[in-house]
Amino acid sequence: METESEPYVRLATLRQLHQVVTDLNTARSLADTLQTVADGVIAGLGYELACVNLVRPDGDLVVAAFAGNAAAEALITGRVGSRASWERRLTMGEGWGDLRFIPHTEGWVLLEDDVPQWYTEGPEPRFEDEWHPQDRLYAPMYASGGGRELLGVISVDKPRNGRRPGAWGREALQMYASQSAIAISNARLRANMQRALVRLEREQQALRASEESFRQAFEYAPSGMAIAEMGGDQHGRLLRTNDALCRLLGRPAAVMRRYSFADLVHPEDIGLLLRTSAEGGRAELRLGRRDGSYVWVSLRNSVVADTADGPRFLLTHVEDIEERKRHELQLAHRASHDSLTGLPNSAELRARLSARLCQRPYAVGATAVEVLDAAYGGAHDGRGETPGHAVCAPGGFDFDPVPGGGPFDHHVHMVAPEGDVDDGSKGLAVLFCDLDGFKSINDRFGHNTGDAVLIEVARRLTTGVRDGDTVARLGGDEFVVLADGLGAADAADLAVRLRNAIIPPIRVDGRAVRVGASFGIGWASCGMSVEEVLRSADQRMYIEKRSRAKVHRRAG
Repeated sequence: METESEPYVRLATLRQLHQVVTDLNTARSLADTLQTVADGVIAGLGYELACVNLVRPDGDLVVAAFAGNAAAEALITGRVGSRASWERRLTMGEGWGDLRFIPHTEGWVLLEDDVPQWYTEGPEPRFEDEWHPQDRLYAPMYASGGGRELLGVISVDKPRNGRRPGAWGREALQMYASQSAIAISNARLRANMQRALVRLEREQQALRASEESFRQAFEYAPSGMAIAEMGGDQHGRLLRTNDALCRLLGRPAAVMRRYSFADLVHPEDIGLLLRTSAEGGRAELRLGRRDGSYVWVSLRNSVVADTADGPRFLLTHVEDIEERKRHELQLAHRASHDSLTGLPNSAELRARLSARLCQRPYAVGATAVEVLDAAYGGAHDGRGETPGHAVCAPGGFDFDPVPGGGPFDHHVHMVAPEGDVDDGSKGLAVLFCDLDGFKSINDRFGHNTGDAVLIEVARRLTTGVRDGDTVARLGGDEFVVLADGLGAADAADLAVRLRNAIIPPIRVDGRAVRVGASFGIGWASCGMSVEEVLRSADQRMYIEKRSRAKVHRRAG
């Protein structure tokens, strides 16, 4: 009978182990490696049965591979034993280095635990080292390193020589368990790497698909799209524009890359653009076309990052709203302008006049000098302003440094020249105009002729005033002119010029008709309401109309 001490037996065993370890390191997958571990026990270590129990992520151990008996393999493969039961087994019996041997005399207490197992009945041993069918031998497999993390347990049974392993057999099994642990760790690492590579490839495929989807959505979007830099010396520069935006602005993509939106926006909208670019969000503004015209667009900005800490870009969606904006402006114009003459209507006139007035009570009836003396104690420059200061704010809110004032603003009190004497002060003149003889034209020739007369009078009034002055139709044949910065003599001269502009004949449908005009001059002063200002000018107009009528009667 061969004994373990014989050198040629050990050499044969080493050769077998060498082949088994080679097979371990060439296994293609974790499952192949586990089965190779079980088969290697049979092929290289002289046992008839071998089972590999692998630690799962939850800590319990599952039968991952079996070799030596097909019936036992079908019975227990895939079954799970709790970690607590295994810990109990690995602390019982005899410790042979890292191995754990539990003789049949102690193993009976394990028959009822949840560890998957097989056993057969057999007679009592006839000699001291004879293997009993209920003996148990376990070889724990630990991960490399100092932590001794348990990877699994190899359990073996039925040595071919019928004896418990001696020193050489124990050392060989322990070395094999160590090599198996390395092979399993490597197989897990390879499996994890393969899974990571597969996941990375899938992510890259998804990214490529996403990039292609974005490219197509960007390039073929029916509305304009652009990508601009954020930060750095080239902040705001357009990096990429789609065909729709190029067509909208009439500029090729190569030319668009020379610009930023700040170069293309209307000068009045630059502040709105900068706020929108910094904060993201939406804005409606005008962009310049190649032909020098401007188009109304809606900009929607989104800040996107290339990577977690990489450069940031501004993705801008540009929608043409020219038609809608034109419609909105038309509606706003209709709401604030007379439909017949195109002049500002009564509501717009009152809004413009109200924006120039405040509610400081001491301004009523006060001269410019009195108002400024009250506000500054005499410290003013004689022009109704004090450098670096304001008198008050529209709507009745006081501003520093007037008595009782608050925050600073730039509203200067509207004050009227004193009487009809030109004292050098300037104010906001309100000229109330009523047409003379218009009713008879309307009655004799009809409303069409009357409308034509009103349109021509509106044109002559608009032509006779300065840029920045307001000519409004109050209603019927009544017009109002707002002219700022006039003295008493300037306002009187303006009324005469406008009256003389209206008097010449107006030709309508081949006939010449004439109308006259009576003007009343009022003055807008802070402390007055809009209605008070208009009523004052209206009353002066009637005074002038009556006085002119008396002159005509005396002359007749």
